[in-house]
Amino acid sequence: MSKELRKWMDDLLQEIGSLKFERRGDHRVRVDVDSKSLHTLLELLRGRASFVHLSAISCVDWIEDGQFELVYHLWSYEMNTLLSAHTRIPRKPAVYISVYDIFRNCAFYERDIHEMFGVYFEGSPCMEKFILTEWDGPPPMRKDFDSEAWCNEHFNWQDYQPEWLKEIEAEGGGIAIHSAEQRFSRRDIDEA
Repeated sequence: MSKELRKWMDDLLQEIGSLKFERRGDHRVRVDVDSKSLHTLLELLRGRASFVHLSAISCVDWIEDGQFELVYHLWSYEMNTLLSAHTRIPRKPAVYISVYDIFRNCAFYERDIHEMFGVYFEGSPCMEKFILTEWDGPPPMRKDFDSEAWCNEHFNWQDYQPEWLKEIEAEGGGIAIHSAEQRFSRRDIDEA
């Protein structure tokens, strides 16, 4: 990106007061923006800076802070630049505004984040389950989800010891430590 274009973009980003940005190379920009200003930023970037491609939305669970971080990854073909807009929202009630009016393809990403983290996007066209259609548990990507405890509550474990495996173990192969001895859960860590 040329120096003139870089300065123009820096000036444009400074028009929104509630954000900070840093360059991470010639073709990478990170922007941290208040959740109330994200919509304005995305409209500005799409309309005036040619960031027309929303390539992904990702979510990070900051359980210690009681927040989710939503990261909107935008690409500008004209500037050959990837911009990542980071914003944080409260874990409870985990509700945020959809950007469907700006980027139609966000519907899939928002639906995925809703399913995996429990974040509800107001105004998104579909918040129904997509991958976990038969899942009845809590959102599985949250850090407070204990997958082992959930499995222990919902499944009956059976010890699998076929004859062929016993023969391999007798010769010194196979699994050296029984799975029950290997496992640890979030509860074990919290109790320690």
